Amino acid sequence: MRGGFSYMKREPALVALTVLACLTTFLGLPLTTLLPVVARDIFHGDAALYSKMMAFAGAGSVLGALIVAWLGRHTHMGRTVLLVQLAFGIFVVAFSQSRVLWLSEVLLFFAAATVMVATASTTSLVQLIVPDHLRGRVVSIYMVAFRGGMPLGSLASGYAASLAGVPIVLAVNGTLVSIVALYFLAKSHGVREL
Repeated sequence: MRGGFSYMKREPALVALTVLACLTTFLGLPLTTLLPVVARDIFHGDAALYSKMMAFAGAGSVLGALIVAWLGRHTHMGRTVLLVQLAFGIFVVAFSQSRVLWLSEVLLFFAAATVMVATASTTSLVQLIVPDHLRGRVVSIYMVAFRGGMPLGSLASGYAASLAGVPIVLAVNGTLVSIVALYFLAKSHGVREL
């Protein structure tokens, strides 16, 4: 582990990708966690509506995975990740403000597709830029940040939603996701050039 941390400290792009992945899952993936409350409180639905909304999210995720597989490794992957993450944040904000069911389902579909493209591409970039002999250690560190973001973000967003309401929390989270993407588009830290 020490070797993995030492290598990451010398590679600003790896640190940036790890921070980017953690913030994306921390701020963005609570959308799924808060979806039952949206179905119940915003659209006055039951488990059937929640299941339908999850189906839209699942279909979007499948599309996103197919897009990543189709694109493969390409030039400007880093810039693509950041632009797609920016779009994801915008979709989350739009979803938080929508009160029309069909529009919310479409926005949910595109939010799920874009977050899949962003997270899968970020993970691919980490694996591509790390040397073979360090890949396991570095990817393990990355995965702690990546996988740890969702439960911690869901906990924080759930608590915030109990105080301020789900639409406000989703709007703030989506805005912050887009701000993170804009920050890395502006400052790069090695991500934009990958």
